[in-house]
Amino acid sequence: MRSSCSTPVRRRKVFYLPGYDPFPPRRYRELYRKQSAAQAAISGYAITMQSLPAGESFGWQVRADIDGQHVEADIEVLVWSDIVRDSRPDTIFVTYLDMFRTAWTYLASGALFRLMRLRKGPVLAALYPVVALMGQLAVAIALGGVAAWMVSAATAPFAGEGAGTIAAAFVWLVAALALLRWFKAADGRFFAYYLMHDFAYSASCNGAYPPELEQRLALFRDKIGAALSGDADEVLVVGHSSGAYLGVSVLADLIRAGSLPATAPPLAFLSLGHVVPMVSFLPDADRLRGDLLYLSTRPEVTWVDVTAPGDGCCFALCDPVAVSGQSTEAKRGPLVFSAAFTQSLSPARWKALRWRFFRLHFQYLCAFDQPKDYDYFQITAGPLTLAQRYAGRAASKSRLDRTVSKYTSVRA
Repeated sequence: MRSSCSTPVRRRKVFYLPGYDPFPPRRYRELYRKQSAAQAAISGYAITMQSLPAGESFGWQVRADIDGQHVEADIEVLVWSDIVRDSRPDTIFVTYLDMFRTAWTYLASGALFRLMRLRKGPVLAALYPVVALMGQLAVAIALGGVAAWMVSAATAPFAGEGAGTIAAAFVWLVAALALLRWFKAADGRFFAYYLMHDFAYSASCNGAYPPELEQRLALFRDKIGAALSGDADEVLVVGHSSGAYLGVSVLADLIRAGSLPATAPPLAFLSLGHVVPMVSFLPDADRLRGDLLYLSTRPEVTWVDVTAPGDGCCFALCDPVAVSGQSTEAKRGPLVFSAAFTQSLSPARWKALRWRFFRLHFQYLCAFDQPKDYDYFQITAGPLTLAQRYAGRAASKSRLDRTVSKYTSVRA
């Protein structure tokens, strides 16, 4: 692979791999447009963007002038939102059925108890949809019962006992279902269904990847492989949330195939806000655990993992390789450090965002008003490769780097 020790990046190809998100990829383009402009104004550099020509891929082009260097970057979203949408049940009943199945998967395997030894935030986030959905069911039953009692009391003087009971039962059922449907329609406020579908999909195959996802990962691998034969000075893969562990598998497959050209540009992987243990701690996650082991030893890729304790939806400062039981003497990465939200956001901004948990999970892709050494836009559109930017950077001392997973087997 080509060295980038001193040559600045002029052209970069970026692949963004989102998490479990049913929304169309244009939301990421708009997020990048708004937040890059905000960060450029704060940090004193210039950045503009435009859409790429319509085609099979979705992305945008960035032009930046940073530290006196002009850089162009093509950013492409690796889309799997269609798989996410198809995996989300349409009915309330199936959602509750998935809730019980998912809870049983994590309880029976012992994975939940191991996850509790990590950060509290993501475990609470995993328990939240169960508590919220059960709470919604309880409220629906209770208020349906109140409506039924009111109907029964109002019709008692005019109807027989049997007719009144039937009418009350009918009203109870209709009122309870109506309230459950309202909760589902208003999930943009509660995120109970959203998170439940996410965890249910991760656990649907006990940690293994579903066939349709494996096929999509193969397509992603081919796209990245083609970019490594292009004219970019760096190929950067960014995996956010669930996209972080998918990125691990895609890159492991790519390097295993041995198809990287000898003149390939530097290959880099930036994992953000990862939730790797939610899958790697499950019994049948042999494929993912093997990919973590393999990728962590490879010199072909620079892997940097960024999380933040302020993000309650990720396993902050948990080395995804180590906690999954895959550390070896040959381990080279990832470099694990914190985006330090409480320091890189001003007190006023932190106060405004502190309890907006879902928004904080996307802060890695946003502007910081007191930036430290993590700047998403300089990483994706700046003149330094990921390896150059963090050369000599120490890992966070408070990272968790011991084996916690009960299951450590890997695919042979």
